[in-house]
Amino acid sequence: MDPGGVETWLLNVLKYIDRDLLQFHFCACGPKAGLYAADVASLGGIVVRCPKSPNLWSFRHSFRKMLGEGKYDVIHSHVYLFSGVILRWAKDEGIPIRIAHCHASRDDKPDTPARRYYRRLMRAWINRYATYGLATSELAAVELFGDSWNSEDRFRVLHCGIDLSAFDEPIDRDVIRKEVGLPLDAPVIGHVANFLRAKNHAFILDVAAKVLTSHPEIHFLFVGDGPLRSRIQAEATARGLSNRTHFVGTRTDVPRLMRGAMDLYLFPSINEGFGLTLLEAQAAGLRCLVSDSVPREVNCFTGFTEFLPLSAGTDYWAEKLIAKLSLSRVERVLAPDAACRNKISVQQSVHDLTRLYLAARTQKTSNPSERHV
Repeated sequence: MDPGGVETWLLNVLKYIDRDLLQFHFCACGPKAGLYAADVASLGGIVVRCPKSPNLWSFRHSFRKMLGEGKYDVIHSHVYLFSGVILRWAKDEGIPIRIAHCHASRDDKPDTPARRYYRRLMRAWINRYATYGLATSELAAVELFGDSWNSEDRFRVLHCGIDLSAFDEPIDRDVIRKEVGLPLDAPVIGHVANFLRAKNHAFILDVAAKVLTSHPEIHFLFVGDGPLRSRIQAEATARGLSNRTHFVGTRTDVPRLMRGAMDLYLFPSINEGFGLTLLEAQAAGLRCLVSDSVPREVNCFTGFTEFLPLSAGTDYWAEKLIAKLSLSRVERVLAPDAACRNKISVQQSVHDLTRLYLAARTQKTSNPSERHV
């Protein structure tokens, strides 16, 4: 439960869902409970520790023991392909509602024979053991549930919305910029993501190098952490970009940083299931340069976002960045139309999920005043 797209969305779901009707347990499979663990507790949720083990059978024993002790009505899995295993174990433990949720549009692992077999097996198990399948976009739905996903009622797209109230709070741009070490009057290009291959941080550095040859006053702000962070940061230093690139690590105040520290948002993902931070950037009034690998469904504020092919190269992206940065800042964000409102509001996610979770009522006899997720 460290800050990330899925984790932030889940925390917001917990914030707005009827906690008298549903109780949430978050299974943390990492070495630590995460930065959001305290927030989960303050909202009445429970973080259950079940660290992953290299020994699958040991992890299976621990996980199934957790399921048995929890007596859950619903299990909602966000672990991509491994959801096949999770939902199979949940079926064995008699959990009636088993949800596989896909947040990715492509598997980034090497395409080896073993990996291909794993993908086929996991998709087959998801198809067999999932009572419902959710995806953040149509691209993500095809990835996990197949080309004919929309022919089955149990598979559907559920857009993960954001908490719009975070964008109404007062901010002080000078205070925020001083806090992260940015010049008060410098143009700042922002990016928020975990440091993973799919997020394409190396491409951002290439674009930065091009931009800074003619516009040395521009700064680049990287928010997030992950396995590739040290490599990207070392490369920025080796290329002489360290004075114009700022790495602030994991933050829990992304809307505040976007509104106070950024002037433009750069999002050149190689692949993307949806792109919640792009929704946040638009809500913050930032103009956005985005790769055309990102689902168009995330484009909810007219005139904010421009989609570019990665194949156009860094020179083209640098030119577009400079041109877009010259446009005046959007001071007042207009409300999206009704069709897009359903995509961006976490309250809509909560409404849809509540209906799905409470389907357990017809599949298991238990205390009607409390359901466990």
